[in-house]
Amino acid sequence: MFSKTRVTDTPARNQSATSTPEAEPRPAPQPTPERSEAPAPAPTRQRGTPSVMSSDLTVTGNIRTEGDIVVEGTVEGDIRAHQLTVGESATIKGEVVAEEVIVNGRIVGRVRGLKVRLSATARVEGDIIHKTIAIESGAHFEGSVQRQEDPLTQGGTKKLAPPSDNA
Repeated sequence: MFSKTRVTDTPARNQSATSTPEAEPRPAPQPTPERSEAPAPAPTRQRGTPSVMSSDLTVTGNIRTEGDIVVEGTVEGDIRAHQLTVGESATIKGEVVAEEVIVNGRIVGRVRGLKVRLSATARVEGDIIHKTIAIESGAHFEGSVQRQEDPLTQGGTKKLAPPSDNA
């Protein structure tokens, strides 16, 4: 009987809400803004549009961004980003540090990333320090690979030198 009373009470309240012109419909839109507030933190990261360096662009110097970057040209310097995509026509000579590194082109230097992916067209000449790595068939790689829980820290790169000296 309680459920019948509750069911009866709920429509009665809804009928009261519809009979009251504007006082009760305002609480109904409040859940809607709460739903729109949930997606709001994602746009503040500004990960929607990556910065793109075209194939005719050559940069000499370091690049640092908190966002995503796609390199199609040539960079002679270090790159630090949230996500780095190295295009098939790209060449990077320097250290690369990013949470996610996708290599389709050429890197000469150390690569540090939480997720590192070498596609079939990748050429990497240098050490890779990663948390997870994927190497597709056809990728060229010369160097050493080391797994670390936090490869983005500078301290982890020093551990890589002694094994290469002994080799």
